[in-house]
Amino acid sequence: MVKPTELLAPAGNPEALDAAIGEGADAVYLGLHSFNARMRSSNFAFNQFEATVDVCRRQSKKVYVTVNTVFEQREADRMWQLLQYLDRVGPDGIIVQDLGVVKMAVDNFPKLALHASTQMNVASARGVNYLSRHGFKRAVLARELSLDEIRAIRQSTNLELETFVHGALCVSASGLCLFSGYLGGKSANRGQCTQACRRLYESDQKSGYFFSPDDLELIQQVPDLMEAGVDSFKIEGRMKSADYVGTVVAAYRYMMDNWRIDRERALLRARAILSKDFARRKTSFMVSGVEKAEYIHPDQPGGTGIPLGQVRDIHVDDSGARWAVMHSFDGIGEGDSVRIHRSDDSGRITAKVRGVKPIASGMLLLVDGEFRQSDTIYLVQTAGMSRRYKPLLPKEIAKYHKFPSRDLSPRPDYPAMTRQSLTALPDGLYVLVSKVGDLHAILSARPEKAMILFDRKNAEKLRAEEQTIPFKRESLVLWLDPYFPEDDAAWLEPEIAYWIGRGIKTVVVNNPGHFSLVRGKGLTVIAGPWLYAFNRWSAAFLISEGANYIIPPLEISKQNLQRIAENVPAAAFMPVVFSYPPLFRIRKDLSKVYTSKFFTDRDGGTYELVGNRDYSVVVPMKPFSLVDRIPFLKKEGMGKVILDFSHVDLGKGLYRHVMKAAAEGAVLPDTERFNWKEGFWSPEEKPT
Repeated sequence: MVKPTELLAPAGNPEALDAAIGEGADAVYLGLHSFNARMRSSNFAFNQFEATVDVCRRQSKKVYVTVNTVFEQREADRMWQLLQYLDRVGPDGIIVQDLGVVKMAVDNFPKLALHASTQMNVASARGVNYLSRHGFKRAVLARELSLDEIRAIRQSTNLELETFVHGALCVSASGLCLFSGYLGGKSANRGQCTQACRRLYESDQKSGYFFSPDDLELIQQVPDLMEAGVDSFKIEGRMKSADYVGTVVAAYRYMMDNWRIDRERALLRARAILSKDFARRKTSFMVSGVEKAEYIHPDQPGGTGIPLGQVRDIHVDDSGARWAVMHSFDGIGEGDSVRIHRSDDSGRITAKVRGVKPIASGMLLLVDGEFRQSDTIYLVQTAGMSRRYKPLLPKEIAKYHKFPSRDLSPRPDYPAMTRQSLTALPDGLYVLVSKVGDLHAILSARPEKAMILFDRKNAEKLRAEEQTIPFKRESLVLWLDPYFPEDDAAWLEPEIAYWIGRGIKTVVVNNPGHFSLVRGKGLTVIAGPWLYAFNRWSAAFLISEGANYIIPPLEISKQNLQRIAENVPAAAFMPVVFSYPPLFRIRKDLSKVYTSKFFTDRDGGTYELVGNRDYSVVVPMKPFSLVDRIPFLKKEGMGKVILDFSHVDLGKGLYRHVMKAAAEGAVLPDTERFNWKEGFWSPEEKPT
């Protein structure tokens, strides 16, 4: 008997939980007050969570808990305590991103069922099967996959597969966004995303929302995805209202239950239900194919809802109340919810309508939120949409009293790193480039080893220009692309094998699916920055998987790296000391869509869109630099450092200028420190 597809709904609070279960969801996912990717949602208190697990279990509903952010070493005790607590309560699964959480759970709490978060960026059968071998029960696939790729993955694995079917999208590939962290330490990998993709940008003397994608809607593709063997349909929206959750769950429940009876009528009915979803314009994203995907409309604001227009003027009545003067709009009434979008894109506020008055030139709108002239107002929910659901949790939950302990995390176990392993690569400057031609450019100040971004385009070019590559193969390092979709598996495996046969000795892996490509090949393996070794546990995981060296994440702070190096040999780390970091990594070449490649945000930051045929990246015009700290890193035992010149033009003396500063340990002017000095933003430590 074929296992029925699960409908999985978000529960950002108890009211959304009631709506999800009330409309027929089979399972819910929720977060507690730490270590989840929606820290701005209200989330669940411990007793509420324990009650939810108990009540849902009695109703044969499942509860999954999000533990899908990275943790710093100083937070290891808190993560240990949380996993210990979850092990006692017993949810049906935990959704994880950090490889340190994986190791901590597998080694110490084997009863916890692991689900790989979409933030793990698993997009291939190799990645899925790698997780299966490490105790995972389910993988939440990266959202940037086509239906054919999903089918191919299903045919190659027995692991449960979960896909997003509805809700907000990120323009950046799942788990590969650094933009919010770059802007001020509020990292998407920490659940603090400030949505840089939704910002208003200036480009070519035009303003627009050039990186703000539409919302995902796969209601039409439900039958195809079910027949493809997807185990769970996931609705995004832990920060959305209970009404939104109820509406979307009802639509997908109806489609899933009725399409086999009459597919066309079921779709019409489901879409009618979804007409109450006042979100952004809808897209099927890349399900129908990467090249066909049209999901960004720069003239569409980054907010959600039906646009009511701009505030023309402000009217103050005799009581002092401020009314927005609007053009006439039929259908809005008292009790409706609106979102006020600042004209300068500095913020968005949700408010209730408290009064509507018709006037000769339009209408007056009274709302309980602050607005200004020229702000745009959107309708996000009508009062008539609101529905009361039967509360799932009992009124009295005092009997639920499990809480995390204050136990300290032990040190993780990992294979001893021998001197031979730690000296497999010599100390010195390592240089990463993203164009084969740049291998010639960097000869002007020859690095210890050259690293080349090994994407499909470069793989083809390396073959074509093999005879003229200016580095001996043992001095050339292949840097594997962090995005590893199913379509890439067919060419990547034989290409790696080819270059190993030609003498390549060192490879940088950046995706869980990469490990099976390099295992047992006699290579020196470097775990790249996109594997996010933010703590000793994740470092231990990578070492256990055969990594000889680890490149710390670009978002890491000096203090956190030093804490990890108290347990893991400093010589195992190869920090990046110069980079124009890829803030967005997009599975489409948007440079073919836009006439200009430079974009400026409201704070004056300027960014460049760099196309690379199969994808594009957005990089800041101001680079990240620690070259003046190289002497101190060497003193601490980190003698191998990386200068990243990928996605930039090496002309105009840039390369020689940076290499000279690196050799002298000199400060490079007009550069950023990223999070090196300040670390991650923390609501407990820093003001908003």
